[in-house]
Amino acid sequence: MPIRRRLLWASTMTAFLALGVVAHAETISYADAVTSLAKDCGADIKKLCSGLNLGNGQIADCLQKNSAKVSPTCTSTLGTVTASIKQRQAKQVAYYEISKRNMATTCKGVKGDGNMLSCLVKSNRIVSGPCNQAITDAGWR
Repeated sequence: MPIRRRLLWASTMTAFLALGVVAHAETISYADAVTSLAKDCGADIKKLCSGLNLGNGQIADCLQKNSAKVSPTCTSTLGTVTASIKQRQAKQVAYYEISKRNMATTCKGVKGDGNMLSCLVKSNRIVSGPCNQAITDAGWR
């Protein structure tokens, strides 16, 4: 999946999850985020938001509208997952700026976001430390 499409997906996921809860968290993968939400919020979603689609923030709106009825576990998980996804998204955006010089030198002529990332990962011994760290922080290694 191209990086720009990933960022769009991450933005959509963040909008879906955003309830304005701020928490400090390590980044987790999107699959782990969905798994955690399904485990900890599934019953609340089924009970309070049955029949709504995942898209367009309908579930997030429903949970926010019914926040007094949402379980503390779901509220906590939602806050943690939201913070983690926002943190990962910020790291993915920062990766481009941090790695721009390495892209132009080490991977000159490579086309496509995924191919560029692959080139940088394969060239990790000659890519700068900050670029390598940005790739790791973004969750791509």
